[in-house]
Amino acid sequence: MSLTAFLSSVELGLLYSLMTLGLFLSYRILDIADLTVDGSFTLGAAVCAMVTIAGHPVMAVFAAAAAGAAAGIVTAVLQTKLKVQPILAGILTMTALYSINIMVMGGSPNKSLNGEQTLFTMLRDAGIPNRYVSLTVGIIAVIFVCLLMVLFLQTPLGLSIRATGDNEAMVRSSSINVNLIKIIGLSLANLLVSASGALIAQYQSIADVSSGVGMVVIGLASLIIGEIIIGKNSINRNVLAVIAGSVIYRFIIQLALEVNISFSSMKLVSAVIITAAISFPVVQENIRTI
Repeated sequence: MSLTAFLSSVELGLLYSLMTLGLFLSYRILDIADLTVDGSFTLGAAVCAMVTIAGHPVMAVFAAAAAGAAAGIVTAVLQTKLKVQPILAGILTMTALYSINIMVMGGSPNKSLNGEQTLFTMLRDAGIPNRYVSLTVGIIAVIFVCLLMVLFLQTPLGLSIRATGDNEAMVRSSSINVNLIKIIGLSLANLLVSASGALIAQYQSIADVSSGVGMVVIGLASLIIGEIIIGKNSINRNVLAVIAGSVIYRFIIQLALEVNISFSSMKLVSAVIITAAISFPVVQENIRTI
């Protein structure tokens, strides 16, 4: 693997790790299978593209994150107030977001950011070597978000979110508003997903309505790979596992491309990776018993 391919894998792994952190918050912490991710990722990219074109590249990321939080709230309200099944609620929001994302981009299925000022061009103009600009953005974003997440999950509200995922009935008996906790948790999860979509849009200089397709699969693959390698015995280790898994997943995809597996087959590769990762503990246990 060339140095360029290596750096590209690390950069993408770091930027996509924010999306995986969002999936970790909903899937592992809240124990909710949230399929809003595919739509909220693209929503982040779309909002970011439009605000970036308007001349506010930094504000674009925060605007995208806020839009993702709103999408998460919609899904949570469908679940908690209208009693829609979690998976169906995510599908409904994701489906609606497809049209909303096109509306956000002015009726176009994509928006190019070529020639626009982004976080990446700003750092390049500040004197950071072009080769390390994307890596710098990824490291700063990951450190900032990871520190906030670790600290947040140790606050009373964060502990309530963790407790809701572990034992919802016990939390209800403690007079905690579980519905509100789910709304907050899903909004934060999709906030991270949209922030990732925003950074990817600026990184690739384009926002496309299909960019979020398969994000749940990618996120789960990264999450499971990280948990197998790093473990999941504590919040710190969980967060580290998410970052490591995202980067390793990108290495696997890069290696697959280098052995001439077509890009159209990447979803199949992702499905195989997830299947192998999920079945690994079972296979390991069977080997031990032989």
